[in-house]
Amino acid sequence: MNDISWPRIAVFGAGAVGCYFGGMLARAGAPVTLIGRAAHVEAMRRDGLRIEALTFDENVRVAAATDPSAVAGHDVVLFCVKSGDTEAGAQAIAPHLAPEAIVVSLQNGVDNPARIRPHVAVEVLGTVVYVGCEMAGPGHVRHTGRGDLVIGGARGSAAGAQRAREVAALFERAGVPCVVSADVDADLWMKLIVNCAYNPLSALARLQYGRMLAQPEGPELMRAVVDEAIAVARAEGVNLPAEGVVDKVLAVGQAMPTQVSSTAQDIRLGKRTEIDALNGHVARRGAALGVPTPVNATLARLVRLLEAATATTPR
Repeated sequence: MNDISWPRIAVFGAGAVGCYFGGMLARAGAPVTLIGRAAHVEAMRRDGLRIEALTFDENVRVAAATDPSAVAGHDVVLFCVKSGDTEAGAQAIAPHLAPEAIVVSLQNGVDNPARIRPHVAVEVLGTVVYVGCEMAGPGHVRHTGRGDLVIGGARGSAAGAQRAREVAALFERAGVPCVVSADVDADLWMKLIVNCAYNPLSALARLQYGRMLAQPEGPELMRAVVDEAIAVARAEGVNLPAEGVVDKVLAVGQAMPTQVSSTAQDIRLGKRTEIDALNGHVARRGAALGVPTPVNATLARLVRLLEAATATTPR
């Protein structure tokens, strides 16, 4: 039975990330509504959400809907759509948000909170997501590694910092480690650098992270990607660590050796990838700032070609 002290939580974009974190909250007793595609919604309404985690395999009862209006009346909205759908998604939920709601971006890329804020009249928090997971079937999320978050509000916002602490406490209560950051923009850039290193290479080589690191070409290419992304971030004024960034990037794959990237998963399913919000973003910002990014730009182009070759629907 749900504890009445939990806020009502909606997950807008019930893919793998949304289902895992929304499912963990629901498993702990929070009232959760997952908003996603019809096939997943039908399965969850019938059987609940199956979470196949590293330490348990359970069906968790959740509410499920397909329409953005289902965010109405919820206190916290986990915003989990693809980065390419950020503006459209924000516009879709905006008329239905409760006045005191919090929107929490759990997305790839560094600029999604800033892209959401002009469209909604509520607090928007940025979140760095570290989890290995995939949809294994309708209403079935499979967890393969990690599962922790870093969260923060807009820089200099005392209200955002307080709301971040409140949301972090909810995740911690559900057994999800969640750190409150004083500079979530820098943390988002660190995650972007990790994604730029792993996502295109995993998709192009069709390798799990561990096997990718075991090939000499893997770490060599990843270092080149990381060096370019660091240069762009610093040109943007982002406060990255002075050293050790490459080691932190390589450690991610060592911690999740069986994981494949979300880009690889999208390619396998014939879906549009988020490469433009990852290596494509680094290449665009590099061009604007006068920072060369030939490796990131080339990887982005190669993934776009592969995306076109494997698309199940015309682009």
